[in-house]
Amino acid sequence: MAFTWATTPVLDEATAADLGLATGFPDQSAAEAWFSEHWTELDDAGIEAVTLLEAGTVVYGPMSLSA
Repeated sequence: MAFTWATTPVLDEATAADLGLATGFPDQSAAEAWFSEHWTELDDAGIEAVTLLEAGTVVYGPMSLSA
């Protein structure tokens, strides 16, 4: 199953791809490792929260990017 990140607010496809959000991850650990490396870029892009999905089903979230 592929893991993906959904954002609040929802981004258009081009912006999501530019930020690396169009990528599917093979497992939860890979998705979380990617997030830990890129969360500041998401925050800078105006993302308020993220939700981790596995094949479209919520694993957890929304998780706020605010400190």
